[in-house]
Amino acid sequence: MAPTIPSDLTEFVMLQGNGVKGLSEMGLKSLPSQYIQPLEERMSMINVVPQESIPIIDMSNWDDPKVEDAICDAAEKWGFFQIINHGVPLQVLDDVKEATYRFYWLPPVEKVKYTKENSPSKHVRYGSSFSPEAEKALEWKDYLSLFYVSEDEAVTMWPPACRDEALEYMKRSEIVIKRLLNALMKRLNVSKIDETNESLFMGSKRINLNYYPVCPNHDLTVAIGRHSDVSTLTVLLQDETGGLYVRAPDHRNWIHVPPISGALVINIGDALQVMSNGRYKSIEHRVTTNGSKARVSVPIFVNPRPSDVIGPLPQVLVNGEKAMYKHVLYSDYVKHFFKKPHDGKMTIEYAKIF
Repeated sequence: MAPTIPSDLTEFVMLQGNGVKGLSEMGLKSLPSQYIQPLEERMSMINVVPQESIPIIDMSNWDDPKVEDAICDAAEKWGFFQIINHGVPLQVLDDVKEATYRFYWLPPVEKVKYTKENSPSKHVRYGSSFSPEAEKALEWKDYLSLFYVSEDEAVTMWPPACRDEALEYMKRSEIVIKRLLNALMKRLNVSKIDETNESLFMGSKRINLNYYPVCPNHDLTVAIGRHSDVSTLTVLLQDETGGLYVRAPDHRNWIHVPPISGALVINIGDALQVMSNGRYKSIEHRVTTNGSKARVSVPIFVNPRPSDVIGPLPQVLVNGEKAMYKHVLYSDYVKHFFKKPHDGKMTIEYAKIF
């Protein structure tokens, strides 16, 4: 007898802590209707450019000006690039992927402790899809979102199943993040990141542990819909499964970001697009579901502080360049992003000067 889709999906998926992982494990032969995306949001392989690839940058020689140029060029043209020989130990990357699986393999009664309704901290959130209250169709993804406030809070509040590995990955990535931002800032006439501007570029961080279960009728839905990140910079660790697609420079087609063992995927977020006055591009991207294999990914979102005001940097406008964006409170920008479904590049309109 075919498994029955739970009558109250929200109750089963979120309130009971099963997530879409629980739906997947029921062995459903067809996708619940709540997850079926409109035709225009489904991924068509016709629109994928197979011969295109985002840049891959070897970071083994940090001090080579060619490396800095490659980073800035990639940020201007593609908004995405992969880095290899970046200095974050491969064991740290493997450990955090393993810890992600460990969290999701906890029984629902354990995971449900971290939902919006039950979490001991507003900075720790286990959820599903993106913005279920606003979405017409749900996304096939579970996530654990951990906003870093302090070591003490993380040790106390983050789930023990993945806490140490997530913290270690964040700590070990710090030097890479600073080096990348320093390179990017130089081209914007900001001499270096120091105590006067560090909070604006990297004053807050969030790490997500994402789980994408095996999906029936996977061509009818998405794991993550079209969007650009609201961060300054995102550092993404993906597993070997694949499924991340970024918008091509022609603004029509998509390019697959193939998993490279030990690599990290870097992308520019909206905050840096605004601060660079559009010089660096925050590019639309999306994630497809998989009909035969589960996938995990671990992004670190490097952001301004919520209380910071973002706008084009004075150093960028010094020669009379016209500002394309107004100054906005970063927390307002983020709230605007989260109160609506994923909708491509629409969030940046909030900050545009028309």
